[in-house]
Amino acid sequence: MSDHQHRTAVDAGVEVPVPADGERWTVGAVILNRDGAAFAQRRGPDRRLFPDCWDIVGGHVEPGESLLDALAREVEEETGWCLRRVRRHLGTTTWTGDDGGGTRHEADYLVEVDGDLDRPALEWSKHTAYDWFGPADLPRLKENRAPGEYLVHDLIAKALSALPLHSGPHML
Repeated sequence: MSDHQHRTAVDAGVEVPVPADGERWTVGAVILNRDGAAFAQRRGPDRRLFPDCWDIVGGHVEPGESLLDALAREVEEETGWCLRRVRRHLGTTTWTGDDGGGTRHEADYLVEVDGDLDRPALEWSKHTAYDWFGPADLPRLKENRAPGEYLVHDLIAKALSALPLHSGPHML
């Protein structure tokens, strides 16, 4: 077991696929703050995949790395926060980017993190902004996306709809 798996709790029933040999996988994390708003960061305009679009925290699974290890690594690299708990599997999708990298499978999760949520340590060479999105802010997540390319919007909407009324993310 890796270091990340020892520190990260996974709620019962959360599906964690195991990649088959030769498959390319990515992971994504929807992170909610105390007010129940979801974190997203804007990809830089020079990024090969999805330039200048809002994105959740996540990235590619490295060879030999488990999905949970990749999720913990990406959360730390992209925000400086530490993955504490995986609450819910939001879904697995398959997509092909325009970067020549072929087909990818993506597993996305609703997670809890430790760290100062008011001060993410963004990778400024890759991202130009960040914000917190509540239900009224969801249309902004469709900026610079073609119709039908609303994965980030749909994931955050799904995570927000899972929240009980009058509760924060720690009451899911």
